[in-house]
Amino acid sequence: MPIAQSIAGRSRDLGGFSVARVLPAPERRTLGPFVFFDEMGPADFPPGAGIDVRPHPHIGLATITWLFAGALGHRDSLGTVIDIHPGAVNWMTAGRGIVHSERTPPAERAAGHHMHGIQAWVALPVSHAQCDPAFAHFPAKAMPRLSRDGVDAVVIAGSLWGLTSPVQFPHPIIYAELRMAAGARLALPADWGDRGVYLVAGDGRLDGEALTRGALAVAGDADAELVAQTPLHAMLLGGAPYPEPRHIEWNLVSHDPARIAQAVADWRAGNFPPVPGETEFIPY
Repeated sequence: MPIAQSIAGRSRDLGGFSVARVLPAPERRTLGPFVFFDEMGPADFPPGAGIDVRPHPHIGLATITWLFAGALGHRDSLGTVIDIHPGAVNWMTAGRGIVHSERTPPAERAAGHHMHGIQAWVALPVSHAQCDPAFAHFPAKAMPRLSRDGVDAVVIAGSLWGLTSPVQFPHPIIYAELRMAAGARLALPADWGDRGVYLVAGDGRLDGEALTRGALAVAGDADAELVAQTPLHAMLLGGAPYPEPRHIEWNLVSHDPARIAQAVADWRAGNFPPVPGETEFIPY
């Protein structure tokens, strides 16, 4: 079956830093548990410039930062302070509520740097939507890697190819970075659930249909195959869809609109916990 949907990223300027927003899209809101998917950059920052995402709240989701280049400093209301670099995973579970900021670390800001990566959100299952907030960091050496038949892949979340990510997520999920040599082939079985391939660079085909750079190609219901026409760089994402639709309002995700309304009221009233070391915040 050819590609069921091709969803192009829509450019968003976040104050001098461009992202391509793929999910949510008018034609498709979610893919498996994924409710949000941005390609950040690529962008070059001169010395003294960088990213400054001030503290803001989340509920009902987990955020995943995956970098190809550059670095980001993370702070949150649990007291976490950590920088992330390419190949490592920052996995923040919001649950009933967390606040965090993301800023360019001082060394990269001073020197100038190249930035490129993916920011994604996955909705928590209803059973875990009000869990305690948590943060986990996994260094690059902890992430399982596949290298065979011209395919080099990192399993970021879930279980693929007999490899299981150290990331704990209470719902079937697939998430991996793919780098494939020209001519390499990769099976995407239907029993993985929803499957999407986001093309970062190169040329490839999904079930014989050409992929588009900067677009998410969603596979149909049957088994699918990804073939690299040239050296290819892509993200594989998906998993089991939820039976309940998810609502997104600003940075807040829930199956229950009343829960989002309460979170908005709590943020406006200053009822979320502060981020140690931060004095700014993003108003609703």
